[in-house]
Amino acid sequence: MPAPNTTVRRSLLVTSATLLSLSVTAPAALAAPTPSTSPTATPPARMSTVGGARLGMPGTQVNLAPGVPVLPKDLTARSWIVSDAESGEVLAAHNAHWRLPPASTLKMLFADTVLPRFPRSTEHKVAASDLKGVGVGSSVVGIKEGATYSVHDLWLGVFLRSGNDAVHVLSQMNGGVKQTVQDMQDHAEELQALDTDVVSPDGYDAPGQVSSAYDLTLFARSGLQKKDFRDYCSTVSATFGSAEIRNTNRLLSGDTDVPVYQGIAGVKNGNTTHAGATFTGVAERNGKVLLVTVMNPEKHEHNEVYKETAKLFDWGFQAVGKVNAVGELVPPKSASSTAPRPGPSTSAAQDPGQAARTGGSGSKPVASATAASGSSGVGIALAVAGGLLVLLGGGAFLVNRRWPLPDLMRRRARP
Repeated sequence: MPAPNTTVRRSLLVTSATLLSLSVTAPAALAAPTPSTSPTATPPARMSTVGGARLGMPGTQVNLAPGVPVLPKDLTARSWIVSDAESGEVLAAHNAHWRLPPASTLKMLFADTVLPRFPRSTEHKVAASDLKGVGVGSSVVGIKEGATYSVHDLWLGVFLRSGNDAVHVLSQMNGGVKQTVQDMQDHAEELQALDTDVVSPDGYDAPGQVSSAYDLTLFARSGLQKKDFRDYCSTVSATFGSAEIRNTNRLLSGDTDVPVYQGIAGVKNGNTTHAGATFTGVAERNGKVLLVTVMNPEKHEHNEVYKETAKLFDWGFQAVGKVNAVGELVPPKSASSTAPRPGPSTSAAQDPGQAARTGGSGSKPVASATAASGSSGVGIALAVAGGLLVLLGGGAFLVNRRWPLPDLMRRRARP
């Protein structure tokens, strides 16, 4: 298939502003409460405390202090979280552990689980059984029975068009939908994403399928460790078959009422009847990299989830370095708390074990990546900062408190 044309472009009132600051070190987590069988506009009184006690409290959690900007007043999402992608500090949150339907943002977990298993050059001829079970009204990229696709093309379909048909084909390659769901659940538990129950690999509405803003952020942070994941989620447009497909992440590709967000670099959007609109994004500005997740805005204006995300990004970039954290993004279970401190030039992308698991061009360290298989190799950032894509160095981080992203940017003239 032809290579993609990778293009880079880029409130609620505070209820507890005077709460005493609690430790952001994650305590032994409370078990996540069983999700309600019917949707409700009220968060449960008891939620998981993974990442800190305040993250389990209902309502908005932020440490207001002199010099800290106030949060936007017109946020309507049921749940949201703003965090530092590199340090893992949660700058502010609203019902962070509320277990809600995730829609296609769950595809981040799918990709983080399955993407490393198949080299992007692998080809697969689609059988009718591969497309069995794709939900009525699903978003699709247009996979045809009997046609042959590369794994690379299938992932473009997943990330750019949120194609449930592409997810089902990749799931069949992985041993079937049932096996893939189990693999995703196991990976979620490894990431300590304990709010998540996986029923369908594509995020299509299913009874009992839930996640949380906190967990979705963990999935994004884990996926962004992988070069291929970064490349796909930051691709604006690509050729698929005889057609051009464009990323449905409006902060990345823009829309009539939503401009491309300065510094945006992915990650994934979703929208279903039951879940409403959901979104996780990553953006870089002035050397800071933030993750924002927004779930189900109650205001039903066009592109509202992106508008509220942009407001939270704006707040986060103003507040980072000034506001004290209310919690943290926990590392995976397997991350050793006694690992030696890496040197200044070390990054996760240079871990040969991890690199070998990413497949395709993802087997190369980000800092030395070159264009391959239609990918520009510029990694996560593909983020616009002052007209340039800026290289962020992979600094030294303590693994038990700071789980580093790889080198995020490479200096490159804006297309």
